[in-house]
Amino acid sequence: MIKRLMKSIREYKTPSLLAPFFVALEVVLEVIIPLLMANLIDDGIYQGEMRLVYKIGIELIICAILSLIFGMLSGMFAAKASSGFAKNLRQDLYYKVQTFSFTNIDKFSTSSLVTRLTTDITNVQMAYQMIIRIAVRAPLMLIISLFFAFSINRSLSLIFLIVIPILGFGLFYISKKVHPIMERVFKRYDALNNVVEENVGAIRVVKSFVLEKEEIKKFKHVSNEIYQGFSKAEKILAFNGPLMQFAIYACILLISWFGAKIIVTTNMTGLTTGELMTMFTYSIQILSSLMMLSMIFVMITISRASIERIVEVLEEEPSIKDKKDPIYEVKDGSIDFDKVSFSYVGKKEKECLKNINLHIKSGETIGIIGGTGSGKSSLVNLIPRLYDVTEGSLKVGGVNVKDYDLEALRKEVACVLQKNVLFSGTITENIRWGDEKASKEEVERVCKLAQADEFIQKFPKKYDTYIEEGGTNVSGGQKQRLCIARALLRKPKILILDDSTSAVDTKTDNLIQTAFKEEIPDTTKIIIAQRISSVENCDRIIVIYHGEINGIGTHEELLKSNKIYKEIYNSQTKGSDTNEKK
Repeated sequence: MIKRLMKSIREYKTPSLLAPFFVALEVVLEVIIPLLMANLIDDGIYQGEMRLVYKIGIELIICAILSLIFGMLSGMFAAKASSGFAKNLRQDLYYKVQTFSFTNIDKFSTSSLVTRLTTDITNVQMAYQMIIRIAVRAPLMLIISLFFAFSINRSLSLIFLIVIPILGFGLFYISKKVHPIMERVFKRYDALNNVVEENVGAIRVVKSFVLEKEEIKKFKHVSNEIYQGFSKAEKILAFNGPLMQFAIYACILLISWFGAKIIVTTNMTGLTTGELMTMFTYSIQILSSLMMLSMIFVMITISRASIERIVEVLEEEPSIKDKKDPIYEVKDGSIDFDKVSFSYVGKKEKECLKNINLHIKSGETIGIIGGTGSGKSSLVNLIPRLYDVTEGSLKVGGVNVKDYDLEALRKEVACVLQKNVLFSGTITENIRWGDEKASKEEVERVCKLAQADEFIQKFPKKYDTYIEEGGTNVSGGQKQRLCIARALLRKPKILILDDSTSAVDTKTDNLIQTAFKEEIPDTTKIIIAQRISSVENCDRIIVIYHGEINGIGTHEELLKSNKIYKEIYNSQTKGSDTNEKK
């Protein structure tokens, strides 16, 4: 797990090594300063040697300045290393998500992935900074201070060996209690992000149903759970301070008592005043180091849950991968389903497509119709290999889709899915998602084909009109036409329209269909629709019922031979006849 994370350090190895190096130098100087102070008191002030006072004073100033410089350098390199590490880790995580198939994405919720990319990585960043700085400083300070304390007076230093285990045990116990609480808290962050994501994404629905108060209640509930978790953890962690103060005061009192006794009884031969002052300083350094170690332990304990969540994503193997020697050229737009079955969970008893046998010629226009949940979208999602078939084989251009390079295959299969998505940017920028090198003339041409040019010309800035995130400043029908234009710009061998003209009127729908026939005759077109009028002019229409092909034929043939198609047709034509009479 740690090895996997360390791969993300990369170019920040040097600052990661320099930070602890300068920390070590800083610690050495901080430990030397009390010794110099002892010499200043004992050999300079008590002896009245002003020359020695000046000499040691200058040494103290130099040590203090150098310690300050080394501390600044260690902080600078630690900040650079930790932020760089977090940057690389965030990129690695994001790039990994891009390789996921829909199956992998379904495994992790969107809110959970957002939490891992933000909160969890921030926790790891803070932990890493503490490890390369404080985790080096604290043990070094503890060991060196103890060494010098014992070199001054062994019997007095035994006090540390009594206090340190008591303090260490207390801090360890506190940290152990906090860890499971923090694990639960971070899981609630997923729920919080999910609530926010749902509310912001569906804010129009929330407002139209006047459900703001209910959404606020949901948010308050999750937020309160996080608050209670943190409060509980902080209440336990609050014992760190009193425990630390108790240990420091106990050491100071014991050292003062026994130190003064040694000075009086030995007439300063066993311990001098300067050495006693130095022991006070070392006691604070030693106990502060223990406190720092406890903080590190708590931070690492908190971060462990975040590390596990991050590594879980990084080690997730994409369910869809390229072969070692993939095929990069799609010959044509022919599609062959051979006894294809598919299940989202990989279980036969939960198949949403069963024994699909279908052969589509290149350039053919195919209509697909069926009820909600019949498996229409699942069928077309298999063609660009967004999912892999569970059983059987699927060929595009006479080659099994599993033998293609994924990028090469998907470049030749343009999809306009049910959930049309536009991105922040101008209309031109959105259309050029299909081909970033496309000229202005090509952009305008595909928009004319998709019947989008008409409404674009009515905008003040025309093709330079800015599209808000998600396309919120255009209508549903306009959004669909822009997405169709974007797909056409790719000049694919296969074009899939998954209920992507549902928000446009029948006249516009017919114009789009006509443009397809005239302008892209060699492109295989698959049109999924709810209304018969959108597919009745297709070369063939496929009726899907409960994941199986119920009928194949032209509009006229299906009206005569297919009961389901006839029922759908009659229900829609009756509805339209009634409207006309009114």
